[in-house]
Amino acid sequence: MGKFPMRPLSELASQSKGSITTGPFGSRMKADVYVASGVPVIRGTNISTTSRALEGNWVYVTEKFSRGLPNCIVEAGDLVFPHRGSIGEVAFIEAEHGRMILSSSMMKYRADVNLADTKFLFYFFRSPQGRGEILRFASQVGTPGIGQPLSSLRKFRTPVPPLPEQCAIAAVLSALDDKIELNRRMNETLEGMARALFKDWFVTFGPTRAKTAGADPYLVPEIWSLFPDRLDDDSKPEGWEERTIDDDFDVIMGQSPPGSTYNEDGSGLPFFQGRRDFDFRFPNRRVYCSEPSRIAQKDWTLLSVRAPVGDINRAWEKCCIGRGVGAFLHRSEFASFTYYVGLHLREELASYDKDGTVFGSINQKQFRGLKVLAANTDIAKAFDALIIPIDEAIRNNTAESRTLAQTRDLFLPKLMSGEIRVSKAEELVEAVA
Repeated sequence: MGKFPMRPLSELASQSKGSITTGPFGSRMKADVYVASGVPVIRGTNISTTSRALEGNWVYVTEKFSRGLPNCIVEAGDLVFPHRGSIGEVAFIEAEHGRMILSSSMMKYRADVNLADTKFLFYFFRSPQGRGEILRFASQVGTPGIGQPLSSLRKFRTPVPPLPEQCAIAAVLSALDDKIELNRRMNETLEGMARALFKDWFVTFGPTRAKTAGADPYLVPEIWSLFPDRLDDDSKPEGWEERTIDDDFDVIMGQSPPGSTYNEDGSGLPFFQGRRDFDFRFPNRRVYCSEPSRIAQKDWTLLSVRAPVGDINRAWEKCCIGRGVGAFLHRSEFASFTYYVGLHLREELASYDKDGTVFGSINQKQFRGLKVLAANTDIAKAFDALIIPIDEAIRNNTAESRTLAQTRDLFLPKLMSGEIRVSKAEELVEAVA
């Protein structure tokens, strides 16, 4: 790693009780202890590979249950590592996360703040060198896992610059991650606004209900006039009809090309095989296919059609889609409208996932047959026009975040090895952040 000495985590650990521990035995954390809300349980699926944020679907246990496992509770500044499943990942616990508990497949590490800056350690283990250090202890046979988790965790090695330099390095990298996180939150807020508008127009029929009640218009006149004045006997806007995806949308179902055509050097088109490639809005995994067989064009809505069914993304650019992905677009090319139709259908799409060992999937005939309530084309067009600027802002924020992430990933190994000075990195960060 360069000029900084390497030391095992055991030498840098806090002396407090439970500073190095695993989650509860699986027998104590079975699915039947989960509740609808309460103390979040950190699982491997909650660890982001692109930022410090914890994300994904959460499960919960009661406050009472968590109090029975005090060593498994995480605190701000702790690191969390999976020892089964997502081996090689690491999470940093922020103060804002509040009370959380480890799942049975996780490990916790708490550093002595007089010896190590935990955020520095987090960034090291996010680097290729740090990930390689973790994977030294991973089993190559059967289900991915780390044997003797606690013993292995204590042996993870890290470079140890002087503490002030650790803090300075972490501050540089955090500045980039903080901007990425800000963009992520802005995007969630923007998408939430668009989803609320879609629900008002096409799900709860707000404009028509307001007209029926004699309420004042809350949309501009040219849009307000497009909505019917009353609900029909089925409680939908008069004149609106139930149609299918096949009636109004073009659909493409993915097909995986030969494995020999996959590459990471940019030959061909970006290739997306399934939901593991999906991010908040756009796919982010960079594998290419030199001989694409099924192609989705820029801005088509992508959906996962296999295990699980129903995750929604949007094509950043022309891309190749594998058998785990489908794509669709309104025939009038209302790309933004199509995306929010996809989000609205997620719950119904998820019903095609099966319990137990059956592999959930939806085929082309089933997808084309999904019912959608169709307004007149002018209303769909008006919605699309209103949402395009919101979606463009989300795209711009995403593009900036990707540039920031590339900058962070470029600096990371160089700062950790001492190849680049902190002062120089700070200058470059100021230029891009």
